[in-house]
This record gives sequence, C-alpha cells and structure tokens, in this order.
Amino acid sequence: MNTLPVDYGERVYAGVLGKIIGVYLGRPFEGWLNERIEAELGEITGYVHERLGRPLVVPDDDISGAFTFVRALEDEAGGREISPAAIGRAWLNYLIEGRTVLWWGGFGNATAHTAYLRLKRGLEPPASGAAATNGQVVAEQIAAQIFVDGWALAAPGDPELAADLARRAACVSSDGAAVHGAQVVAAMEAAAFTEPDLQRLLDTALALIPGDSTIARLIRDVREWQQADGPDRWRDTFRRIRERYGYDRYGGNCHVVPNHALVILALLAGGGDFDRSLLIANTAGWDTDCNSGTVGCLLGVRGGLAAIGDRWRAPVADRLYLPSADAGGVVTDATRVADRLAALGHRLAGTRPPDHAARKGGARFHFEYPGSLQGFRVTSGAGAGVAAELKNVAAHSRGGTRSLAVRWPAIGAGEQVRVTTPTFFPLAEGFGGGYGLHGSPALHPGQRLRYAVSAAAGNREALRLTPVIAAAAEQGVRHLPGPPLTVAPGAAAEAAWEVPETGGEPITEVGLQFAGPAAGGACYLDYLGWDGVPRAKLGRPGAQTATGRPLTHEQPWRRAWADGVDLFEHRARVEDFRLLQNRGTGLLIRGDRDWRDYAFAATVRVHMARSGGIGVRVQGLRRYYALLLTGDGKLRLVRRCHEEAVLAEQPLRGRPDQPHRLILAVRGPAITGYVDGEAVAAVSDSLLDGGGVALLCEEGRVEVSEVSIGPDLPL
Repeated sequence: MNTLPVDYGERVYAGVLGKIIGVYLGRPFEGWLNERIEAELGEITGYVHERLGRPLVVPDDDISGAFTFVRALEDEAGGREISPAAIGRAWLNYLIEGRTVLWWGGFGNATAHTAYLRLKRGLEPPASGAAATNGQVVAEQIAAQIFVDGWALAAPGDPELAADLARRAACVSSDGAAVHGAQVVAAMEAAAFTEPDLQRLLDTALALIPGDSTIARLIRDVREWQQADGPDRWRDTFRRIRERYGYDRYGGNCHVVPNHALVILALLAGGGDFDRSLLIANTAGWDTDCNSGTVGCLLGVRGGLAAIGDRWRAPVADRLYLPSADAGGVVTDATRVADRLAALGHRLAGTRPPDHAARKGGARFHFEYPGSLQGFRVTSGAGAGVAAELKNVAAHSRGGTRSLAVRWPAIGAGEQVRVTTPTFFPLAEGFGGGYGLHGSPALHPGQRLRYAVSAAAGNREALRLTPVIAAAAEQGVRHLPGPPLTVAPGAAAEAAWEVPETGGEPITEVGLQFAGPAAGGACYLDYLGWDGVPRAKLGRPGAQTATGRPLTHEQPWRRAWADGVDLFEHRARVEDFRLLQNRGTGLLIRGDRDWRDYAFAATVRVHMARSGGIGVRVQGLRRYYALLLTGDGKLRLVRRCHEEAVLAEQPLRGRPDQPHRLILAVRGPAITGYVDGEAVAAVSDSLLDGGGVALLCEEGRVEVSEVSIGPDLPL
C-alpha cells in the first residue's frame, strides 16, 4: 500500500476548483490574441463574463473530458495498468456524438472528433490518435493536455504513475508533442501534492519525457528566457515564445506547443501565485480557457485551498456540468467530483478512502471541505425576498465537522428565504461554443429526501422551515414545499420527505425555505441528500391541446433525457416518444448510477426497426441490460458491456409493429422481463449492479408511451 497525503481529498478538491475557475475565467475570450485582450479587457484580474454578456458556469470540453474519461478506471479492469483500449471504450460509452464533451469540429479538423470517429470505426488506440493515422498537425493539437487532470489527481505524489496514465489516455486522440505535453502536466500535478517548488516539479516532469522532444526543448527555452527577463517582464518572454513557438509555426486550430509554452510561462513568471499566474495565462491569449484551467488545477493542488481566494470561489459556488451519457451526473459540483477522484486515488494506492458522505448517512451534500457550498445559493423567496448570507463553517455537525450556515436579517410578512442547489441544468441554451447540455435530473419523485439542521442558539424564536423543490413546466418554474419543521433555538433536527409526483415535470432545484425567525436568525444545514429509486411517470406531463403537431425540443420534460438518438420527437395525442436511429443503436437515457433495484415499464411499438425496447442499469451508451422487440418477431433480453450478449430469447406473440407493454425488473442479480403481463425471461447476472433507465432504438423508428419507474410496477 502507498501512503497518501493526509490532506489528499482536500487537495484534490482544490485542484478541481482551480481547474473550473481557470476555465470559467478564460472561456469568454477563448482564442483572442493578446493585443485584443489588452485593448478591450485590459489585464485579466477577475471574471469578465458579464462584460461580454456570457454566463459564468458553462459546459466546456476542458472540464467534461478531464473528469469523464477517467471513469474508465471505475468501469474497466486493469487499475494502474489500464490499457489505452479500455480508455477508448470509455470514449465510446460516454460521448454522445455531436452533442457532449468534445468540440465536434469535424473529421480531420478537430483532434478529439477525429479520434472518436476512428474509435467508432473500430480502430483501437494508439492507432486512433497516431500521427501516422491522422497526420502530425491533427495529432499534436491540445486535446490530450486538457483532458489529463483527472488521471493526475488520482495519482498523488506519484509523477511516474501519473505520466504513464497520461500517456495511455493521451494516445487515444493524440501523438508526439501532444502526448509529451500531457505527461508533463500530469507529472507536475501529481508531484505537486508533495513538492511545492516549481523548478523541481519541472525537473521531475522533464525526466519522464524524451530529452530531445519539442516539449522538453520548449521548457528549457522558456525557463532560460524567463530567468533572463524576470517575472515582471513576462511580456518580453511571451514575445520570445511567439517568435519561436507561435501559432504561425505550429498549424491547426489549437496546437499544443504554443499553449504549453504559455502554461510554463504563467507558472514561472507567476511564481506559483494563483492570481498572478492566472493573470498571465489569460492576458497572453490563445487558448485561454485550456491554459488557465491547467494552471489553476496545478496551483490548486500545490497550494491547497489557501491559494484560491474567495473572490474566485464565491461566484462559482462549486458548480460544474459534466454532460455525457452518464445522464444523472450532468449537474454536479466540485466536492462530488473530488470525492470520486480521491476514491480512485485510494483504489490505485490500495488504501481505504475517508468517506465524508458516509459520516452523514451517505448524503450528497455534506459540506466537509472548507468553503464548500456545493452549488447552494440564495434564490430569494416569496414577496420582496430577503437578503441572506451563505457560509461554510467548522461547526454544527453531528456526524462530520462542518455545515452550511444560512443567516438572514428580519423577515417581513409574506417574505421568505430560499436557499437551493441545482439538480438539473438551465433549460435555456445560451452557453455558446458548441458544447451542449444533455442529461437528466439528479432528483426524481418518489425518492426520499433527508436533511439535518440546527438552529442558532441566538435566534430569538423558533426556526420555521420546509424542504422545497422546483419543477420546470412549459409555463415556468413552480416551487413545491414539503412538510414544515420547527426547531427551537440551539436545537437540532433531522427530517425526511418523499418527493411528490410532479406530473412529468423535471425537478431543477432542491433546498430549504425559511419563514422565521421573523426578527432574523441563522440556521446550519448539516447535510442534505436522498436515497431510493423514483416512483414516477417519465413521459409528457398533462394533456396536450395540439393534435399531430411536432412539439419543440425545448419542453422541459423532453430535456430531462440524455438524447443519444439521431432524432427524438413526439406528436401530441399520438405517442410520448418517437425515436429514430439511422445506424447502430440509439438511447434516450435517464437516471443515476445509484439506482439499483427497481422496475421500468413502457409501451413500445417497433416500426420498421431492427429492434426497440427498454433498458435498465444503464451506465452509458454501451453498458446496460435491455428487453428488446426485434423487427423479425423475437423477444430478446441482452446485456451489453461494449459487446452484446444475449441472455434469453424467444418468439414474440403478436407483431412487433403493434404496441406491447414491456417491464424489466432488477433485484440484485435477478433480471426479469415481462411482455403484456407475462414473464418471458428470468436470468441471473451481476456484471452491472446499478444505473439508470433508457429507451432504445436500433436502426429505424420506435414509438414509446406510458413510461414509468418504481420499486415495483403492476403487470
């Protein structure tokens, strides 16, 4: 067993924060040249998104790729020796083509898109990313370097392992200088857990790549130039970089060499200071979100949370998006990502991780990292609304050490304080940059919400609150309160609430709503979470007034599914879902990895398709169990784990183009399929132990209605 740093989890959290802060900072002016940045924005000393009319928290390939592809370590065998082919399978499982994670810039133009198409056509890594396959210019763009952080954060204090994992992951899409750049970044980030000196970090990383490589030569040059110019004259060093390693010398859209040089410059000229280094990485220009994210992650690990000022953290509030075919994981936060990465690091080291959530009953929001808000924000309330303050504090927790303090001044009649965190992404697009948001809500009706609070001893009267959810309808968002709770000053309480049916409207927020103390007061949220599987209808809500008219994709209930089919539409009063797939198998996915034992049902009609049906324990596009109706009149129960295995098969009674009621139930290893009220398949298989649900269509058109999920469903 390897010994990990005692503050390992917190340092991972700081690395994740540094990554997302850097990306959000540089994203609004990505691709700008230095001259334009300085002329229009000046030196970048803080967020500029509002000046450019952009949102702050956005989906971005730097974040999604870095924290999605590392899931291969969770899904695949191999551990420290995981193969490039296994990482390539994670690409195929989690990427929804043309929609999530990557910049889908076209074959032969976008490095990661090109590699994805190679993988899809059966070419395994390293050939999928090799210069011999795709040409040197495509193979040496920046993709590998921006996706590498998750692997490094899972290898604390072990730069050799980090560089080796980085090489395996990088060769899926890249070659040459791009692989070497990724190895350098990974090695430095891993070593930064135990070594603060930047020059030693560079020496460690350089020893792990060929000494005669372009990246090694570049680092030697930048170190020499920066030492001669001095930190206050970083623009002089930048001018030298442009002359020898500029975009005019390295082709493509975003070559790794110029941008790697800026990462090294920002670290050295910034002297390891988080603010100064981000200023340089962003003011210099080129691929600002990539370079800033890399610098932020490394310095977050190196300096821990103390290195990152609250002015960076407060506007972000830990929020990030990971849109992928892991539908329930799209809306998340830096704490949850850090916990997952730290668990991987402990697994690779052969040690047992401290489970912060377990100390609070497995709660999703545990606030155990200093300063963590886990997406919670004051979202006002009824009446005029009341100003309130949120702060992570080191007290008022029974099972852990920290809690989220909510403080407010006097509350007038008809006013409330509402604090919530997102469980689904904003329904308006408007993010820009071509990175779509596809996923499903994290919270569903029928699940049991649990929370623990305490009232400040100084409150003048009892604390009055209710749990609350927000549900998105076509007409707007409506808030649904739960049962009220009263807590005396200085007392603590735990409560639970079964989330009510929302009629198919997705739940977009969850939190607490306070109506007292009216004179002002404080509450401490120890934890909030939920468990169990939903008990809900998952189709369109309510009756539709239109007849036969295609309805828009922006309807909230439709957006609640990760869209992995070629075309998803529906016509009112005809069917809820119409899936069309031109080649291969497409999935509409909903739900979370934590769903384990449940039944999923839908009425399915296969129209000129090879097969269609329902899936359970879905963990992406290529990991699931499914009950299928085939176009040639068969019933088939299959397990897909990249390759498909038929677990049971028999003739279908009736025609596949007639509606059939399908139910697929999972209880531990027992998997049972029902068609039109009759049990048709019962098998035992334990390869996949949890996951969401899906509607499937293989090459053709499938129509689906009456979709529901529950612990049990009537036949």
